Amino acid sequence: QVQLVESGGGLVQAGGSLRLSCAASGRTFSNYALGWFRQAPGKEREFVSAIVRSDGLLTYSDSVKGRFTISRENAKNTVYLQMSSLKPEDTAVYYCAASRSGYYGSQARLYDSWGQGTQVTVSS
Repeated sequence: QVQLVESGGGLVQAGGSLRLSCAASGRTFSNYALGWFRQAPGKEREFVSAIVRSDGLLTYSDSVKGRFTISRENAKNTVYLQMSSLKPEDTAVYYCAASRSGYYGSQARLYDSWGQGTQVTVSS
């Protein structure tokens, strides 16, 4: 079981930036992937981005491409999500997720472990 702890959420004005962190601990695997999802009130959980630990393969949703950047620091088992040009519609709880198989796509059901989430609020 992988434990995931997110940090870095907060309140920011539209156009601003935030960086989220997700630290993984416990039983990790060399080829696992870490991803970010988000869920706004009244909406379904939405894929944001993911990256494979071993080779850095990554993907983004169309809604954040060009504004968000995912990166990893393997020595710390940590993944980051740098969010720029934030919009009010980015407001959501952001969740970190881990996939033991290295799956780094958008299907939430294929991720094995989830963090508790961190709130991001973008004011207009």
